[in-house]
Amino acid sequence: MKSWRGVRFFTILALAAALTSMTLLAACSSDTKTGDDSGSNGNGGKTLTLQELVPLAQKEGKLASVGMPDSWANWKGTWDDLLSKYKIEHTDTDMSSAEELAKFETEKGSPPDIGDVGIAFGPVAEEKGLTLKYKTEFWDEVPAWAKDDDGDWMVGYTGTISFLCNKTLVDKCPTSWADLKEGNYKVALGDVSKAAQAQHVVLAAAMAFGGDVTNLKPGLDYFADLASKDRISKVDATVPNIQKGEIQVVTLWDFNSLGYRDQIDPAKFEIHIPKEGSVTSGYASVINKNAKNPNAAMLARAYIFSDEGQINLAKGYARPIRSSVKLPDDVASKLISSDEYANAKPISDFKAWEKSIKELPQLWLEQVQSKIK
Repeated sequence: MKSWRGVRFFTILALAAALTSMTLLAACSSDTKTGDDSGSNGNGGKTLTLQELVPLAQKEGKLASVGMPDSWANWKGTWDDLLSKYKIEHTDTDMSSAEELAKFETEKGSPPDIGDVGIAFGPVAEEKGLTLKYKTEFWDEVPAWAKDDDGDWMVGYTGTISFLCNKTLVDKCPTSWADLKEGNYKVALGDVSKAAQAQHVVLAAAMAFGGDVTNLKPGLDYFADLASKDRISKVDATVPNIQKGEIQVVTLWDFNSLGYRDQIDPAKFEIHIPKEGSVTSGYASVINKNAKNPNAAMLARAYIFSDEGQINLAKGYARPIRSSVKLPDDVASKLISSDEYANAKPISDFKAWEKSIKELPQLWLEQVQSKIK
């Protein structure tokens, strides 16, 4: 089962590469497809709205998801709403992004209808012909980087590398990479050789100082300098270790930082997105082309991107993809101020990033790990 939060981020890109080598099965029979396969359901090519989908979804009456458990990003709020508002019963099987697509591809008897995968898996699902196209009426509000061109996948919420600082242990919590470098405390960032979250930290630092997915040198140089000054902590960045006060500052996805803060003690921590720059990633909904309940799946996606659905995600510390959504004050107050994300940028070239990730462990070992005392 996934822990809160970020487990799936750790393996997204490596598993995506593995998935691309799997054999694509033959297309499903016509009895599991919906009209023209575009979310219009034979409605003159027009994308069906949420309200137009309601009677169609209610005829199906149920929905099976994968990788969307109650505790992750407050999916429980969305499933409860689908039941109370539209009488759609829901079940979920929790699994990784790679496992979700494998189940899409191989499960014929009772295939899942919808899944939530790391953004790197969206293009994989599309290339393998596993997805039902559906844009939703909120399509234009989703940034170009967070969707494909015709609705095969759409990012519903994001994560950005942040600093979680225990202000009872640090005189001044960092708000920038410069602050972090000038401090006299140790910084924990996880295992760069294995964990995608930690690898994204190196990328975030690189991007902040002129690098990109093809040039991680600025990030490696930054942490090599910290290592030479005995500023990198060897303590694992786990909730128990943070709770025991063994970690002063740790670099995490923002939703991890927020979740850990509220789980332990909100009064003890500050969270910031580094001012110079950071990296943003996200999770995308994918609808199974072979879904038994395609209209219910489209209704679920439509609801996820609606104001109510986006607010539900924010209640689970995930940052909604639609910036126009007005969050209730009590929900917005638990998130990081939007102005801190001004210099956070998404990955634009996943193939290049995949190549860099393969090289990063050795570079980290040679240039940084060898200097950690």
